Amino acid sequence: MNPTATATTAVYSTTDDIVRNLSLVRDEIADTAAKIDEQQVASLARHISLTGRVFVAGAGRSGLVLRMAAMRLMHLGLNVHVAGDTTTPAISSGDLLLVASGSGTTSGVVKAAETAAKAGARIAAFTTNPDSPLAGLADAVVVIPAAQKTDHGSSVSRQYAGSLFEQVLFVATEAIFQSLWDNDAQPAEELWLRHANLE
Repeated sequence: MNPTATATTAVYSTTDDIVRNLSLVRDEIADTAAKIDEQQVASLARHISLTGRVFVAGAGRSGLVLRMAAMRLMHLGLNVHVAGDTTTPAISSGDLLLVASGSGTTSGVVKAAETAAKAGARIAAFTTNPDSPLAGLADAVVVIPAAQKTDHGSSVSRQYAGSLFEQVLFVATEAIFQSLWDNDAQPAEELWLRHANLE
């Protein structure tokens, strides 16, 4: 069958399918998040809390998760930029580049880290691969023990492609935000004043 052909047969999911897969996704996220080294996450969070601007860079769905993290860090009052946006300034010494790549080899993300390193910026990375080029460039690495997106049929996850990495990346960045906020003492009402009002 041609993979680009449009399917002519409708595909349906039963209630049993949904119940089974809600459990699958929930359990895989919980199991994988429990295997993350909390010290790695704490080290990365310390880099975020240091003075300087925070830049985020990621491709695809990992990049979308980092955009969500950037929004939460902005709510805390940090000076945050998303790489590739037209108003993003040059990164420089004292800044932090926060990146994510399951494989640790995504070319645009590795290139961004190389540029940040040359500029004297710190690099914090999320990846499944501690031996990857991206991890090698980073000052702080959080290893998420999930399948890479090309690990089809992996015993690590039954989900498609890099879904588990991206899901746990979201959980980890939310835990970092929550931890920073716990120690910040700003009331939720103050954070809300920074929320976008041009939506």
